[in-house]
Amino acid sequence: MTGPDAIVAEPYDYQTYDPEIDRTISFRQAAVADDLGRLHAWLGNDHVKPYWQLDLPLPAFRAELESKLADDHLTPYVGCLDHVPMSYWECYWAAEDDVAAHYDADPSDQGVHLLIGPEEYLGQGYAQSLVQAVVAMQLRHPDTERVIAEPDARNDRVIHVFEQCGFEQRDRFYFDEAEKEATLLVCDRDRFEREVLPDQPARPTQVVAADE
Repeated sequence: MTGPDAIVAEPYDYQTYDPEIDRTISFRQAAVADDLGRLHAWLGNDHVKPYWQLDLPLPAFRAELESKLADDHLTPYVGCLDHVPMSYWECYWAAEDDVAAHYDADPSDQGVHLLIGPEEYLGQGYAQSLVQAVVAMQLRHPDTERVIAEPDARNDRVIHVFEQCGFEQRDRFYFDEAEKEATLLVCDRDRFEREVLPDQPARPTQVVAADE
């Protein structure tokens, strides 16, 4: 169960064991030196390109990654299973993001983007546990009461995973800045702690330096 037993262990910002998949889930902040090659390859995969549109030449991709790493409102993460990098996440403050123009964002709302990199991890039942873990990490910030997502409205699989993790569909809108038809999904802290992580303390005292 992700949540109360989660720890912070170098080099990770968050780490937990999930018995549902019998794997240790970890998140660490991305770095150009460690992750440029793998992220460039992942963003060029056929199952990723239609939704992220970051299949760029390596120099242009490096500049894009450096820009994301320098952005104060967003933190890029590499997600690992049993310490093997296999996913990419962007945790961000929604009120400081373009999405704030499309819903009533609270200053403490956090949002999340995600992708599974290597194809061998697709369809293995890991996505729900990973999303559950990243939301638990975000809710360690004591002021955050909502986590939102705005996936491409065509991405039924991702939307279903979010719904399994306590997110509700609130709206559908054309996200001009991201050039996509998006579905707004919202996860309230109370529902997440009550229905998804019933054993998690109401207000964890440990704050992990992780935001979207």
